[in-house]
This record gives sequence, structure tokens and C-alpha cells, in this order.
Amino acid sequence: MKLSRLALSLSLSAPALLLASPSVLAQTLSGTVTNAAGKPLANATVEIEALKRVTSTNELGEFTFSDVKEGDYTLHIFASGFAHLHEHTQVQSDNADGANFVLARSAIEVIDVHATPMHLSVMESATPVSVLSGETLRRQQAATLGDTLEKLPGVQSNFHGNVASTPIIRGLSGPRVLITQNGLDVSDVSRVGPDHAVASEASTAKQIEVLRGPATLFFGSGAIGGVVNVVDQRVPTSTETRGEFVLETQTVNDQKLGTFNVTTGVDNMAFYADGFYRDSNDYETPVAPDIDDSDGAHVVENSNEESSGFTLGTSYLFDQGYVGVAVERFEREYGVPGHSHGGDTSVFADLEQTKYQLLGEYNFTNDFLQSVHFKAGYTDYEHAEVEGGLVGTTFSNETEELRVELLHKPMAGWRGGISLHYKGSDVFAQGEEAFTPPSKMEMFAVALMEERHFGDFLVQLGARAESVTLDASSVLLPELDAHEHDDEHDHDEHAHDEHEHEGSEFLRQFEVEQEFTPITLSAGVVYTINESYNVGVSLSRSERAPSASELLSFGPHIGTRTYEVGALFDLSEEDTFVLSQSPIDLETANNIDLTFRKTQGDVGFVFNAFYNQVDNYYFQEETGLFAESGHDHAHDEESHGEEGHDHENHSEEGHGEHSDELPVYLFGSADAILHGFELQVAWQTTDNLKLDFFADYVKARLKDGGALPRTSPMRLGSHVAYTLDNIRADLDITYFAKQDDISTFETETDGYTLVDASITYDISLGDVDLSVYLSGENLTDEEARVHTSFLKDIAPRPGRNFAFGVRAYF
Repeated sequence: MKLSRLALSLSLSAPALLLASPSVLAQTLSGTVTNAAGKPLANATVEIEALKRVTSTNELGEFTFSDVKEGDYTLHIFASGFAHLHEHTQVQSDNADGANFVLARSAIEVIDVHATPMHLSVMESATPVSVLSGETLRRQQAATLGDTLEKLPGVQSNFHGNVASTPIIRGLSGPRVLITQNGLDVSDVSRVGPDHAVASEASTAKQIEVLRGPATLFFGSGAIGGVVNVVDQRVPTSTETRGEFVLETQTVNDQKLGTFNVTTGVDNMAFYADGFYRDSNDYETPVAPDIDDSDGAHVVENSNEESSGFTLGTSYLFDQGYVGVAVERFEREYGVPGHSHGGDTSVFADLEQTKYQLLGEYNFTNDFLQSVHFKAGYTDYEHAEVEGGLVGTTFSNETEELRVELLHKPMAGWRGGISLHYKGSDVFAQGEEAFTPPSKMEMFAVALMEERHFGDFLVQLGARAESVTLDASSVLLPELDAHEHDDEHDHDEHAHDEHEHEGSEFLRQFEVEQEFTPITLSAGVVYTINESYNVGVSLSRSERAPSASELLSFGPHIGTRTYEVGALFDLSEEDTFVLSQSPIDLETANNIDLTFRKTQGDVGFVFNAFYNQVDNYYFQEETGLFAESGHDHAHDEESHGEEGHDHENHSEEGHGEHSDELPVYLFGSADAILHGFELQVAWQTTDNLKLDFFADYVKARLKDGGALPRTSPMRLGSHVAYTLDNIRADLDITYFAKQDDISTFETETDGYTLVDASITYDISLGDVDLSVYLSGENLTDEEARVHTSFLKDIAPRPGRNFAFGVRAYF
């Protein structure tokens, strides 16, 4: 980044001769950091990138590094409210003057990304990156990951009754969006169905990152739609004592939340601990979603939860890096709205997960390798669906993962490295609603990512090759009594047909072995127009192997309210299912991103436009057939498909003899096109007042015509933040447009506007900074139904909600 009239010099001294050669003399690197007006900036972070050494400026803006060997280095300097500065410098024995570094103001917060070993920030990448951190994260955190992130441009939630929402990125979700914790797969089963919660907690996170484009190469083909990386400090890299805690209560569901995290250490040993507890009842809505409680209050029944977790971590710090280990225990019991099997018996999920992570980094001093980063994890996940005290269906996922990233020192101006990646998972489901057979997945991958500056141009290149195997030893193909709803085929005939089949082979079993070799390529360029503006373009071609649920499903999936049949099967002319003779193709996304940013000044903006053509896009197609669900579901007046179809009642007697039936949906593939834009504008009008605006839009359609189901509606949002001394007030207004660009059997969703506000009072108590806050959500008590939700008709958004809480930082 260029600086106007930057006076750059170094104050160096030679304290001792370490080796005989003068090229390895240890010197002192020092300087000051100021703003454009010359005012010193305290607590600015200064990093020697090649050495991974970090310090902070004092009250006079001064910093010092001792024992720095002679050579060329790049300093990375940043502070809250300012654009990041990357400045090249030389450490030599004959330099004598101090250095002055000037940071330019930025209205948009510039945040570094932890998901990749190479340096990356939201304003410097060729492709869009979004980060939620600090006070904004605490203000927007919710019980689910999707609801926490939904105010980020380009990110929406599938809102599953306030208990299991997952993020949707540019219209893509499920198996196309990878969710990680500190760069390792979260390893739950949330990508299988919308009623499965993400086993990760936002209240203890340091920041949450949303990546697209070349940065996703380090994660694999399962990230074809993007990566959501939850970052915490469970493996600490500092012995500084710091921490926070939060106590909060809410009115709409009587939620009680308590959470904390703390880092400390002694000598070279660092320690970390966090924990949380959340308890909530069924939440209230502005209108009756389906039924009222006995007092007449509008509630979404079976939307309660109780969750808790703790994490312990420790690490050993040394001059060249660190190595550490952490263990997490996560437990959650939550109701599944709309999932009751007749009568007053509700179904709830009992989730348990134990996660181990080993993280480390080593910085080399030789002439080729710069550093090695390694991440290893083991996750044991299980959740049971419980009805009437009895376990009906159990899902489990046992995952091992290892990633090693080797970064080389600059060669001919190129910076980058290679990533070696292994992941193996054993997914098992057993019970009456185990719609996917047990399967094992194994993946080996190698990826390369490089970047180089050519004057004002930054070029980023990436490539990844994978070997993916999917094995399932017991794939079932039942003799399914699937039928149409018509006047000539009534319920009695179904029973007669079933009787006629007695004595025949009702169940066939197969062993399936699939092998895939996805290849991903990307190229991006960022052109720095001047100190304030840059423009980026990124091209990528990503291949994805279909997931086990997309291939092997065969059974009732109550979470999506459909009878799911995987792409491994075909529907014959006799309306029976047979093994498909067609090859299973890779899903291939060809994407172009255009980005224009204003990075400095009182006004900043980021505009992204994208066009994504996806060949062999896997989605569910309606067959017009119906099959027995095996249960009498209380709320089957409307059923919802895996891709968000709102299947209208296909029969006038839908409440009677067909009420226990589900529409049959078959996974198929077709070419699809998704395109749209995201806009973010920030205006720091005064030192006390800041205005933010965002808009996003995506159009998703099949190439041969017809809209893709469950597509996010267009949004417009604004945020006003006002600070005065130790008081801060925030106001958010978000408009969701009507969604009438819908697929077959989908219903339109009306638009709505949500108004949220909060006020915070800060109190300084010695070394503890205390914040007392009162916030309100949906202050106008708006009826809001989420088009991307599978339960939009029985689980609208919560009504007016007030939260009171206390946060403390030390």
C-alpha cells in the first residue's frame, strides 16, 4: 500500500555479535505509528510478517523489536478504524533514524482472516471475504450460526424454528457450504438436513469468517459455495491474561445465557478455557403459526432448547512458533418444530459432541521454507431423536482430519505454499427415519496457492486436486408403494396393492463404492488504483463430489417433510425405483467475481458482482408420487422439500387418509446459473456517528428455465451507530423483499421489515471494562416468514424481543 510523504527510516543498534558473519548481526527495529494528522496511535498492532513477531504501540505510538537479524522485512501495521499498512523495510547496521508509519482512516473495518496461513484481509483479497468480530459479533450473536451471520452481505439463514439454522451463501447451502472450527471441519450432520443443528457456539468465538474463491482451496471441494470458519483461542498463542464473560436474558423465549472465555499463562506455557450455558422455552410470534397455547399466546411449539459446553486448551510457546492441544465437550437438547408423531408427543434432538484439536506452527530460519502450519482433529459426534422417552433415530459422525501447510520464502517475488490435506469420516444413521445408509468417506488432497505483486497489481493463483472415495456396504432399495393422488387410486387400493406384494422380495441391498477426483483452479488479480481504491477480478472452476445423502438417500426425511430418493436410483416407467445406469458426475461451478472497493477515508464501500454457472447441479425434483411416512405427523397441512419446496396439498382429503404421506422427491442434476451482487457502504459522518448500508441479491435458475427453489430474497439494510463518551446506541433496519421468483410447488413469501435497536453503557472498573446493554429485536412485532426456511408456514420469526445483559472484558 502506498503512503503519501511517508518518512521511513530505522533506528538500529548492534548489541552483540551472534556469529562471525556480519550478515547475521542482531539489531533493534523501532518506530512510531500515527494517523494522518500526526497524532500517535496507541495499541496499534505491528507485525514482522516473515518472523511472525507481534507487538503493540504504547501511548506515544512507539514500538520496538529487539534481536532482529539484518535483512529485508515487511511490516504489517493495523489499528481499529484504520486501513492496514504493509511496508517493506531493510534492517541494516548503519541505519540510525527512527521510523514514522502513517495509517489512513477507513470507514469499513479491516479485519485479518485466520482461515488461511497466508495473510488475507477483507479489503485486500481478489475475492469477497466477510468477517464478523468484536462488538459487532457480540451484538449479533444468536443461538444458531445461520441467525448469527444473516446480517452479513450475501449471507442469509434457512431459519429452522430458532433451533437449527444454517448459513446460506449466495443462494448455496447444505453440502456446498463447509463449516469449520479453527480451520477444521466441525464434523456434525448439519449439512444433511435443516433440522440438524451446527455443533459450534458463537458466544465463545473471537470472530467468524465467510470466505469464497481462491481462499477456499485450502478446505476442499465441499466448500464449492463457501467456507464459514468459527475462530476461537482454544489453542492460545499468548500468555497474556485476558478474557470476557456475558450474562443475558431474553423475553421472547425466556432465554438465559451465560458464557465466558479466559486466556492466561506462565513462562512458555499458555492456558485457555471457555464455557457456556443456554436455556430457552418455546418462542412467541406475532401471529399464530399453527396452534395457540392454552393461554392464547402465539408460540412455535417444540422450539425450546438447553445447551452447554466447555473447552480446555494449552500450548507451549517458543521463539519459532507454538504447539498446543484442546478438547471441547458440546451438548445440546432442542425441540424439532413440526416434528411430532401424532397426539401431544413431541420429538427433540439430544446432541453430544467431543472434539480434540492439535494446532501448531513452526517458523524456519533456512533459505527456502518460511513456516509450517499443522492442524489435526478428531471429532466424535452423535445425536438421537427422542420421542416419548424412547430413541427413534440415531445419527453419528466420527471424523479424523489432518492439514499440513508449508509456506516458502519469497521466490522471484512469489509468496505462497502447498497444503496437504486428509479427512476421513464415518457417518452412521439407525432408526425409523434413517433415510441415508451408513457410509465412509475418505479424502486426500494437495493444494497450491501463490501470489505476487507486479507494481500496483496483486496476482493470486490456486489449484487443488483431490481423491475422494465413498463406500457404503448396505445401501437399501425397498419395494416402495409410491402412488399418485387421484380419484381412481384411493387409500384402500394402496392397502390391496401392498397385500398383493406379500411373499415377494421387498428389500434389496447393494454395496456401493464411488471414486471421484475433483479438481479446482482459480486465478485472481487486484489492481490498486490509488491509495483509496482497488478493483479485483477472480475466476475459478471448482468440482464437487456429491454427498452421501444426495447419492444414497432412500426414506422419509421428516426435517424436510419429503420422502427422499438419492441420485443413485432412477424412476422407471412403472413408477418403481431401480438402480441408475447413468454415471455419477461431478458438480462443476464456473464462477467469476468482480470487486470494487474504496478502502480509505470517511466513506468506504465494497461492491461485489458474481456470475456462477454450475454444471450437474444436484437438487431434488418432484416426482408427483407419494409414499407412506410411517408416522402421523401433526402439521402436514403443507410439506417442505429439501431444496425448500413448499408443496401445496395435492389432494382435497390431505387432512384425512393422506395425512401420513410424504411427497417423493428424487435427486437429479441439471445445469444451473446463479448471479447477483452485494453492496456495503460505510460513512463515518463524525467521530461519534457512523452510518452503514448494505444490499444483496441473488437470482438462481436452471439453465433450461425455471427458478431454483428456496432462493434468498433481495435485501436492503441500514445500521446507525452513535457513541458519546461511554454510551453507544445502535439501530438496524432490514428490509426483505417479497420472493415471487419461485419454482414449481413453491409458494410466494411476502416481504417484511425488521427493526432492531440496542443501547450500551460502558463502565470502567480498574482492569475490567464492564458493559451493560439493553437490546430489542423486531420492535414493530412484524409477521416475518423466511422464504428459505423449510418451516416458513409453521415457524415464522420470533415476535418483539427484549434482551438485557452484562458483558465484561479484562
